[in-house]
Amino acid sequence: MTHILAIDQGTTSSRAMIFDAALHPVASAGQEFPQHFPASGWVEHDPRDLWTSVAGSCRAAIEKAGLRAGDIAAIGITNQRETTLIWDRATGKPIHNAIVWQDRRTADTCAALREAGHEAAITQATGLLLDPYFSGTKIKWILDHVEGARTRAKAGELAFGTVDTWLIWNLTGGAVHATDATNAARTMLFDIRTGEWSDEICALLDIPRAILPEVCDCAADFGHARADLFGAEIPILGVAGDQQAATIGQACFRPGMMKSTYGTGCFALLNTGPEMVQSQNRLLTTIAYQLDGQRTYAQEGSIFIAGAVVQWLRDGLKIIREARETQPLAMAADPAQDVVIVPAFTGLGAPYWRPDTRGAVFGLTRNSGPAEFARAALESVGFQTRDLWEAMRADWQGAGDSVLRVDGGMCASDWTMQFLADILGAPVDRAEVQETTALGAAWLAGMRAGVCPGMEDFAESWRCERRFTPAMEAGARDARYGRWQKAVAAAMQV
Repeated sequence: MTHILAIDQGTTSSRAMIFDAALHPVASAGQEFPQHFPASGWVEHDPRDLWTSVAGSCRAAIEKAGLRAGDIAAIGITNQRETTLIWDRATGKPIHNAIVWQDRRTADTCAALREAGHEAAITQATGLLLDPYFSGTKIKWILDHVEGARTRAKAGELAFGTVDTWLIWNLTGGAVHATDATNAARTMLFDIRTGEWSDEICALLDIPRAILPEVCDCAADFGHARADLFGAEIPILGVAGDQQAATIGQACFRPGMMKSTYGTGCFALLNTGPEMVQSQNRLLTTIAYQLDGQRTYAQEGSIFIAGAVVQWLRDGLKIIREARETQPLAMAADPAQDVVIVPAFTGLGAPYWRPDTRGAVFGLTRNSGPAEFARAALESVGFQTRDLWEAMRADWQGAGDSVLRVDGGMCASDWTMQFLADILGAPVDRAEVQETTALGAAWLAGMRAGVCPGMEDFAESWRCERRFTPAMEAGARDARYGRWQKAVAAAMQV
């Protein structure tokens, strides 16, 4: 039993990775699944797709690694956060599709709560802002709109979970209804100061406590995967939301260390240690990880559209067939043109928090074409990251590391990473192991199982694959960023 199975359940696909005891990747497998858009600004998943894609990926990864279930010491889970599911405890059947973190249907509910003066108390307890992004108002929406749901919830017949909880429930055959502190911290129902569900916020949203899962450490006993799934029971010993798992996988264990992950969205976390730093720049305060009952906090900035802007070029505008085509297009763009894309397809995240804003394009000329659009799309990710970088350094009073550790699919583009370093004016370190989210989940489970190194040794083993250093002059950097800020301001006025 010297291998770890890491489940990485994401927004558009599920992956399973096998790591050995030294946390080297051995094999992986993945499956994409469809997205559902029942109305403008609404995003849903079929919960069955989440489960079947995970189970299938796990079986395929174990087979590719040439292992049996008995060779797996533990399972670690990392997942898309905030996505909300409610199911029948007796049958395990969902009562509604999963409402995805990107979904904006509860914007009016959040606005009403804000106007009623509730945001300050919610932020004080949860570290979050009133936004449709988080699970709380999604739960309320399901209970409000599925006939009889709230009555059944109060009777203890229903269970709520973020994706990790849904997977644990299915892996254990309904024996365990649990989550970890990092996922709980994203529900807008969890008091991150006390480590308990907030009775006050649950009452405000009319959400019965009976539907909420048990909250555990990130490395804890979450039950065993059923023997009939993979051939033998396997303990589930690690769970963390995807961005916290990436923070762990990047070994950002010291206060002041910062990482940014580029997937469908982009999420930057700054470790603030045992101190909760209340942002003055509309960033989130959250739990980075919780081990042995001790919470380590972080500031987080969330960008809703990062890799998704490349998907838009492919699926919406159809100017590329594959994501990798954006780099040579960007390199071929006319340097005399300065096209700016504000990709607010589902609103703006941190530090703006404007769910009503929609995307916009500025600076078009008659000669603007696919190359200029590709360059502007990639640059939009760098500009949005600088928004977060500036806000975090202001809140942390400049005491953080001057290096940004990066991971995620977009990091494969050298051009994008160089622009990121240029626009930040700071070094960008790309991790040797790009799958840092799965790596973080694997380390949690392997450390708990006693087959992987402790925190200090794990941090020592982190390796940088390539460092990108700034090459843009300061004047040009500030001018480019100033143009971006004007574009965002204009988009918010529409």
